[in-house]
Amino acid sequence: MTVTERELNRATLARQLLLERQTETVLGTVLRIVAIQAQEPASPYLSLWNRIDGFDPADLDAAFAEHTVVKSSLFRLTLHAVHATDHPAFYTAMLPSLRASRLNDRRFTDTGLTADELDRLLPALRGVLAEPRSKGEVEDLLAEHLGHHQPRAWWALRTYAPLLHSPTGGPWAFGSTGRFMAAPDREPVAHHEAASTVILRYLEGFGPASLRDVAQFTMLRAPVLREAAETLGDHLITLEGPDGSTLLDVPHGPRPPGDTPAPARLLPMWDSILLAYADRARIIPPDLRPEVIRRNGDVLPTVLVDGYVAGVWRPVDAGIEVRAMHPIDDAAWDQLAEEARALATFLADREPTVYSRYARWWDSLPSHEARVLAT
Repeated sequence: MTVTERELNRATLARQLLLERQTETVLGTVLRIVAIQAQEPASPYLSLWNRIDGFDPADLDAAFAEHTVVKSSLFRLTLHAVHATDHPAFYTAMLPSLRASRLNDRRFTDTGLTADELDRLLPALRGVLAEPRSKGEVEDLLAEHLGHHQPRAWWALRTYAPLLHSPTGGPWAFGSTGRFMAAPDREPVAHHEAASTVILRYLEGFGPASLRDVAQFTMLRAPVLREAAETLGDHLITLEGPDGSTLLDVPHGPRPPGDTPAPARLLPMWDSILLAYADRARIIPPDLRPEVIRRNGDVLPTVLVDGYVAGVWRPVDAGIEVRAMHPIDDAAWDQLAEEARALATFLADREPTVYSRYARWWDSLPSHEARVLAT
């Protein structure tokens, strides 16, 4: 069976709940969309606002406080919010990559410490992090065990040790000053089983897709993914992509027709659908990719029209400003105006000027048309 480009787009939107907002709980939604990029504290909230009908941010506050949704360094070595039941397998699958990213980095190797020395610190670290601790408190503990103060020890451990970020308050649960706690003890999961789980969960949230796409999203190595995929057998089906490539999918994954209507949306910075694929053309037109995914790693707040990125948005005093990089018809502008009014109302109680520190890129972006969509 061959899948067209538009069918790939609609499959992604369906699984990411972007074809229609759902009357779903926070926990149910996080399970369905698999992993929410959480590098910027506001982004998980805006991600769920786009997907849940009548989303109450207090529900996500509570989920973070109760650790039913957890924030941790996972895919692509960055922070993600995931359902607590997914975390053990995701963490186990990613642990070799997380360790290598720090222990092989010159910033760590120049300290003269060894991996064994760090690993010997883990029991003490887990003990002190039975309750949330600040960066300074943890560094003081590590200094006691090492006999000297070495900030790079914590720099490495906070990425690959079994830790969770703990809420600190503020408008979006997590502020600029982090607090950390040990992840709960779980039944051990073998690495190959964890990698297989990652493939299945990825496809449930982002499929159909190639193993190259899974590698892009996770940074797991291709041999690990190939071996894991081979063990899944009847749990996977094979499809042909529009370019003739082999795509994998779960049998029950929705694949709506390519002409399924897709409403306009105002996505947060780093929304996972913008980063989930090696070939991002299923969501981002190729000419816009370097504009919305910046060289320094910033992934801008984007506008979806007919399922594809068509521009960017930012809050301004009079409402939400949308900069269209491709032509947008009147019906889409009307949809965006409705979304903008709802978004401005949502932000008013939390952070009306969200993402304002990233405003430096605005004036350098191409513009077909810009409108301030008033509240």
